[in-house]
Amino acid sequence: MFQTVWVSSPRSWALRQPDYQCVGKETSWTCGFVRTIIQHSRPVHDPKGPGKARMLKKIQICLCFFFVSGILYEISLLSSCFFSYMPMPKHFLTPEQVLNLGKSIIFLETTERLEPPPLVSCSVESAARTYQDRPIILFMKGLTNDTALDLNSSYAAFSLLSSMKNVFIFPLQMETVFQETPLLQWYNQVVPELEKNWVHVSSDASRLALIWKYGGIYMDTDVISIRPIPEESFLAAQKSQFSSNGIFGFPAHHKFIWDCMENFVLKYNGNIWGNQGPFLMTRMLKAICNLTDFKGTEDHSCQNISFLNPQRFYPIPYPAWGRYYEVWDKSPNFSHSYALHLWNFMNHNRKAVIAGSNTLAEKLYKAYCPTTYEDLIENAELENFTFYEDTDMV
Repeated sequence: MFQTVWVSSPRSWALRQPDYQCVGKETSWTCGFVRTIIQHSRPVHDPKGPGKARMLKKIQICLCFFFVSGILYEISLLSSCFFSYMPMPKHFLTPEQVLNLGKSIIFLETTERLEPPPLVSCSVESAARTYQDRPIILFMKGLTNDTALDLNSSYAAFSLLSSMKNVFIFPLQMETVFQETPLLQWYNQVVPELEKNWVHVSSDASRLALIWKYGGIYMDTDVISIRPIPEESFLAAQKSQFSSNGIFGFPAHHKFIWDCMENFVLKYNGNIWGNQGPFLMTRMLKAICNLTDFKGTEDHSCQNISFLNPQRFYPIPYPAWGRYYEVWDKSPNFSHSYALHLWNFMNHNRKAVIAGSNTLAEKLYKAYCPTTYEDLIENAELENFTFYEDTDMV
């Protein structure tokens, strides 16, 4: 089982105990009560005349109307009952409770970093806005069950993200994640301190295990969602005949993901960057599909797996990644894209979104993660104020 750390806004938030139970027979008692009213509220013969009988019948109809209305109201709430919250500090949700809903959007932070930077915040926020009916989960290795977070000061991004009703932040506990998968034996034998690319390799493994166990969509923390992905089983082409592993989706217990985990262990080489990531996905897809070049914006399909066109997530390829941080004469509309990968791995100079710069990335922040963008502006104004205040004191 996962240990649970519920990271929220300055107050602790948890699942509200609803006025109804979100289970399969949630309205059976109401229906029974309605039947009882119909069966036992029949007017009997009264010597005082038909007037009383008509009055009782009207009362019966009104009662039935109110109860049927109540049933319909309950049904209308069932789809959103999971995301209804009120402060209940002693009642915390576990990762399993959230993941078992299925169709989660999963993000991973496999460094020890505790403060999500703006791009991570934007990725999570954009997913939360795009997939409002699905849980958005950020797993963070730096969190533990004993982590104490001062949300009013040091970790403002936690408050920003957890204020969104469908965003959840949990510790990433790899040994638990790898249970009942081929990856557990590998994890027990590997020595992280000796691994050249451990942050990336551990992320590659974790995303496979989580999607295999629970299903849903995995996204890198530098992916900005712009519209829902209509596919359930899919891989994202980075270019013709080459798959990324920065975003993919499958239902739980899909054979392709299980085979990927087995090949991860069989062909493990932590010294080669991507060997357990995009190269793994590509070689496994090629083993079952005859991959051909993309023409235009069509997608490919094989073995009930959609291999999505590079335009869906990589309209700006990695050699041109810096264009996201440039000013465009005319910004593209990305009409063929579901999300945009900003290639943060390539960003060695740490280009950032600067308020007022009018870059493409800034426009994306404004459009798809406006809360993160507002926070970015506030922080910039605070830094400027501090700078000028310090200058005056010199």
